[in-house]
Amino acid sequence: MQSVQHARAGRPDVVVLVGDVQPRGMAEAERLARLRYVGETELAEALPGADALFMWDFLSDAVAAAWPSEGGPAWVHIASAGVDRLMFPGLVESETIITNSRGVFDEPIAEYVLGLVIAFAKDLHTTVRLQGERRWLHRETERITGAHALVVGTGPIGRAIGRRLSAAGLAVAGAGRTARDADPDFGVVHSIERLDQVLADADYVVLAAPLTPQTRGMVDAATLDRMRPSARLINVGRGGLVAEPDLVEALRAGRIAGAALDVFEDEPLPPSSPLWEMPNVIVSPHMSGDVIGWRDELVRLFADNLGRYVSGRQLRNVVDKRLGYVGSGPRAGSNQRG
Repeated sequence: MQSVQHARAGRPDVVVLVGDVQPRGMAEAERLARLRYVGETELAEALPGADALFMWDFLSDAVAAAWPSEGGPAWVHIASAGVDRLMFPGLVESETIITNSRGVFDEPIAEYVLGLVIAFAKDLHTTVRLQGERRWLHRETERITGAHALVVGTGPIGRAIGRRLSAAGLAVAGAGRTARDADPDFGVVHSIERLDQVLADADYVVLAAPLTPQTRGMVDAATLDRMRPSARLINVGRGGLVAEPDLVEALRAGRIAGAALDVFEDEPLPPSSPLWEMPNVIVSPHMSGDVIGWRDELVRLFADNLGRYVSGRQLRNVVDKRLGYVGSGPRAGSNQRG
């Protein structure tokens, strides 16, 4: 955790970047600070001299272009776990502290991944398609008990996925920055540098890593060639982790059995993408963590951190700007759910 002092006495000035959906339940935040709700076109004018920015529209790319050359906010909070849209030089090299919404999405995404694994094993996506065609086609399905899953990314979301898949009977391993042999959630964690060597053991490869310069495009043609022909790829991390043209080619050629994709390089996924029509692909619109009430949790987490900011206490979920995510050291925040 880390504390930060706001720039002026009294209620701080906080810019809230909103999009099509407005945040609800902001009464506590409005009691603590003067909030100015702005859209992308107003952001550049609003930021200079502001104490803080709440990036409610976490899919916006407007912050980099609007960021002041000097006098930017002391604190930026984003309503998502991923912070890749904030990793531009002007912000990374500044003294501004970034916090994220780590903890809100862990269990919902883990449940979603388990659902995808079951859907693939039991061929539910084909059943739904055949029902729509009024076709009676008997098939055999697979067991998930004893299947092997490799979770790439060992942060809170990856760990929640590992626990959920283990409880369902899968044999789970992780891949992260540091190799470990006795991890409480994964058992074995392989170094990400050994990813190519361990892919062949996995029936399900689940991507839950943050998008950084090191992870961008990590799943490419060479990576896919090392997977089992019967394996499925599940991406709930960031679209940029996968080289989509390589994935399309691997799916067409049958080099892997299928993919479930909740995130994409370009969102919304263009109608021209061949991924839409592939029978072995499940496409969802970046919704794996969005359960009923998720926006309320995001607002409560922001209000809690704003209270800490106003009183000069330690902030939760402070991002290590060198890494591009919340680290595991003393700056990491309390990691409680929002």
